Amino acid sequence: MQAIAVYAIPVLFAITVHEASHGYVARMFGDNTAYVLGRVTLNPIKHIDPLGTIAVPLGMVILTGFMFGWAKPVPVDWSSLRKPKRDMIWVAAAGPAVNLLMAIAWGIIFRVLQVVGVEERFFFEVARAGIQVNLVFMALNLLPIPPLDGGRIVSGLLPQKLSNAYSRVEPFGLFIIIGLMVSGALSFLLRPFLAIGEAIVGIFV
Repeated sequence: MQAIAVYAIPVLFAITVHEASHGYVARMFGDNTAYVLGRVTLNPIKHIDPLGTIAVPLGMVILTGFMFGWAKPVPVDWSSLRKPKRDMIWVAAAGPAVNLLMAIAWGIIFRVLQVVGVEERFFFEVARAGIQVNLVFMALNLLPIPPLDGGRIVSGLLPQKLSNAYSRVEPFGLFIIIGLMVSGALSFLLRPFLAIGEAIVGIFV
């Protein structure tokens, strides 16, 4: 119960703001699909997937200490973007970028709590969880595996023919991630992204 209390708010914000950012940037580049459906919002209820946003992340933290989860994907009509191939990169990159910004914000909150002399350990644990959760979500989503954001970024950077072939991996993406997690390779692949994220957070904190 203590772990659930500590991670509940950071997980909720990390996943829902991540998804909302995709819809917001897609709208900036010409696609109003998410906006029309009410998904460009910070209201977590609009983004929550009961299994992926609540049950799986908290269960993983309690049982393994590793964070894994998802929200309801924000719908994007790639053909409505002004320059679909280029704009896809920005829409996909928005999610990990927002997670990094939130990690920095949680780090600043942690320091402010220290400066003002807060003694309640719970608040420090929540702030620390906020940093960890957002860095893990950032790192996980930057993996170049469709349909993760990193996969979409790579797809946008590749020549069209290679991009089409690469995108065919998408139906198997979740199984690839689970396989990497079970084998222990996932933590190894996340390490460079986490190291970069921690270094950036360290600059501000």
